[in-house]
Amino acid sequence: MDQNPAPRRRRSIGWLIPALVLVIIAAGWSAFWFYAADRARETIAGWIEREARGGRVYACGSQALGGFPFRIEFHCNLASAVLEKTRPPLKLSATHIHAAVQVYQPTLVIAEIEAPLKVVGPDQQMTANWSLAQVSLRGTPRNPQRVSFTAEKFSLDRSGTGKPDRVFTAEKGQLHGRLASGTVRDDPVIDVAASLKAATATSWHPALAQPFDFEGDTRLIGLRNFQPKSWSERFKEIQLSNGRIEVRNARLKQGDMLAIATGNLKLTKQGYLEGDLVVTATGIEKLLPALGRDMLAQQGGSRSQRLGAALNLLDQMAPGAIAGAVSLLGEQVELEGRRATKMPLKFKDGVATLGPVKLGQTPPLF
Repeated sequence: MDQNPAPRRRRSIGWLIPALVLVIIAAGWSAFWFYAADRARETIAGWIEREARGGRVYACGSQALGGFPFRIEFHCNLASAVLEKTRPPLKLSATHIHAAVQVYQPTLVIAEIEAPLKVVGPDQQMTANWSLAQVSLRGTPRNPQRVSFTAEKFSLDRSGTGKPDRVFTAEKGQLHGRLASGTVRDDPVIDVAASLKAATATSWHPALAQPFDFEGDTRLIGLRNFQPKSWSERFKEIQLSNGRIEVRNARLKQGDMLAIATGNLKLTKQGYLEGDLVVTATGIEKLLPALGRDMLAQQGGSRSQRLGAALNLLDQMAPGAIAGAVSLLGEQVELEGRRATKMPLKFKDGVATLGPVKLGQTPPLF
């Protein structure tokens, strides 16, 4: 008989080590996420405070923070904004805004705005709708670097004046702004780019009833700093420093018509655009009759109105003859393989004139 009992097997504890490591990692990541969430909350609050100092006051009916473990998400329900320094002041409201920050990229905030957006003024109300509207902010409230806005299937309707009026539509619109040189505190140079795809704006001008595409690239020179303030104050600053708006490239395409413009614009003491752009256009003979019909409907007898009416009458009496008249407006050149005309687009106290044809009055920027 064996007097020695069989030795007990020791239970392995090797599995505890990786489990303990996972617990430590999870606890560490949770602590990091809550720290990053707190930083993100401070960043979003900083952007809101910066905007408030510029006369744009934002508020939420209720708000919540989430997104664990890889994102930080901020939900703002019943969002509202008051633009105190616009003329006239405006109130905006939206149902919901969802902002997100990646924990590994805390200086990039991406927000989506749920349609509709209501804009209320003293005499009327605008309602904007879209399938997607997204805003991105890069940098910090003290050192903003870039802002972008994108909207798809966008429409803007005006109400409060009787029957609702469709003001503007676009399949897609984009607006981008970035700090090109200088610093936020000293002599910043700002690049602003915008684009529209399949846009219409019938209420602005009958010639814009047909869909058009637009791309614009401009540079703002003359700002003293980029501290929080309204854009009317920024444009006033540009005027006082004898700054300028560089139109580096503006491209408008509507059907067969294509126009490209470059040049420099300044601002008068009253805030109106002043300066010259060089426009190179092809197919513009199809646009001028529409301008002529609009001018013919206006009262008055200025030279530009009489010319517009004459162009309209010429197009009716001798179709195709207007193309020859357009060739007299400027230098004949080639644009993207097509015959084109180069002509001046002049701004005088905000009045825009293309060659001898008056296009209309632009609003003051401050």
